[in-house]
Amino acid sequence: MKKTTLLIPLVILLNASCSQQQAIPSSTAIIPEATDPEISYRKKTKQKYLIANEQQKHIAPIAQEKRYYQPPQIIQTQHQPQQLQKAQYQPQFIPPKVAQHLAPQRKASNEMHMIANKIFKNEAGGKRDKLVHWNHGENFAAMGIGHFTWYPSGQNRHRFGNTFPGLLDYLERHNQNLPNWLKIARHTGAPWQSREQLMREKGSYKVSQLEDLLFRTKDLQAKYIIERAKRAMPKLVKNTTQHLRPKVAKNLNAVANTPGGWYALVDYVNFKGEGLNRHGGYRGQNWGLLQVLENMAPATPGNQALHNFADSALAILKRRVRNSPPRRNEARWLNGWSKRIDTYRYPLI
Repeated sequence: MKKTTLLIPLVILLNASCSQQQAIPSSTAIIPEATDPEISYRKKTKQKYLIANEQQKHIAPIAQEKRYYQPPQIIQTQHQPQQLQKAQYQPQFIPPKVAQHLAPQRKASNEMHMIANKIFKNEAGGKRDKLVHWNHGENFAAMGIGHFTWYPSGQNRHRFGNTFPGLLDYLERHNQNLPNWLKIARHTGAPWQSREQLMREKGSYKVSQLEDLLFRTKDLQAKYIIERAKRAMPKLVKNTTQHLRPKVAKNLNAVANTPGGWYALVDYVNFKGEGLNRHGGYRGQNWGLLQVLENMAPATPGNQALHNFADSALAILKRRVRNSPPRRNEARWLNGWSKRIDTYRYPLI
């Protein structure tokens, strides 16, 4: 009978707690005070249990919400490393059409290196002591692997151009320190007035210092030559007459898209210039790359384009010799020019 009397209040208490779910009940609302200490203790214990149970019903959803709720910025921060990781590896997934161009790019890089060495050999014989030079019969010094023209102060600089100061600007932009005397001479002109004066000063402090600079920066000079040729390409079509533009564009594309063609274009630009100045040259006829493309027989990409380009270049240089003043005796250079032009006929090996 004792167990039965203990179970009845428990059922009553549970029913009472179910009816009070909307509010946390107080102790007096559920269990009245008992006079017997043992019964009172047990009732108080059950009361605490029921109050705690009611409180847990209200607290648990809040705790659960705090556990799983995350503000938008936290979610974005957590996903950001995954997005960066995906972007980091994305270049590995190259479409087939793009992947096919990877090998030609490496080949083009090797070709540019061979172009640089070939220009150094063509202009300076590949020799260090020819980096600061002055050719016979010319009124300007020839500097660097491309023998950039450098006129003394007071000389006419319009006919052949004054290209060495531009190279010095390029070297300085690429963090190359120039001697103080060279910084001044870049604007005033070469410090030698004649070939004889330069030859006498070979081995001097200034000449040796300049040779060291030009030998140390051979790769930068080659890059400057190639960038100069690339900048000239769009101007060639723009600066020709309207009826010759389709021909010039077609010939330019034919040579550029033939193996070895870039060497011919870059070397000739460094050799005789772009030819964009219609008032340059002799008797109003220039001899730059533009004139070669205008005079060139039409061609499509292939070895014939190289032969047509070389034939036209030689014809333009022969015209220059015919137009030149007899006192300059430019015919003496024609044999060397012809040998250089013949190197355009075949791809570099």
